Parts: sequence; structure tokens; C-alpha cells
Amino acid sequence: MNLNQVTVPSLNVEKSVEFYKALGLKLIVFTHSKYARFECPDGDATFSIHEVENLSDGFGITVYFEEKNLDEAVKQLRDKGIVFEQLPTDKSWLWREAQLKDPDGNRIILYYAGKNRKNPPWRLASE
Repeated sequence: MNLNQVTVPSLNVEKSVEFYKALGLKLIVFTHSKYARFECPDGDATFSIHEVENLSDGFGITVYFEEKNLDEAVKQLRDKGIVFEQLPTDKSWLWREAQLKDPDGNRIILYYAGKNRKNPPWRLASE
């Protein structure tokens, strides 16, 4: 099994499209204002936005995008006017992360984990 796509809810797909294009995703489907799909610049995963009438209450959705040159990418995005809630910070789980929100309040984390993404020192032994 392979993760193919993640879809996030949006009250305004067109506004979200501009946000995710600014992050560097490539728009590949936009047939109407209710749905859009992107390719990630690296890998095979796709990411989409689907219009909803109401956003869910509670913690909501968090999407992680890995960026090898995290600090430089964050600098470039800030230069474009993208606002971050947290600038790149080293985490105790051995990832470096920057946090922001999309126009609908979905939490976006840009990070770099390298080998620690799938193989942290505390990874469970294979059975």
C-alpha cells in the first residue's frame, strides 16, 4: 500500500489554490471552484482541496510537507509574504519544523527529518 493523496477541506478553494501554489505545489486539476488537485514538487504524492460548507470543530487537519532545504524554503516563502506561526525549530523527535496555517486554518508543517522520518532511534524492530 502507498499513500497517494491527501485532501483538505476549504471554504474557498480559489483562495486556497493561490496559497498552495505559493508554497510550491503544481496545480494539475481545477475544473471548477469546488475542487483542485496538485502535484508535489518531489515524489509521486498528490494533494487536493475540496469545498465544504462548514469546517470541522476541534483540532482539525495537519499536513506535513518535507523540504530538504527547509530554512531556505521558509526564507523564500516569508519573502513572498507567507506568515509562519513558528520558524524552523529543532524538535525532540529529531525533525526540524516550521508551522503555518492555510487560509482555512488547516495546520501545515514544513519539515526536514532525513533518515529519522522512517528510522528514528526508537523505531520498533521488524517482526
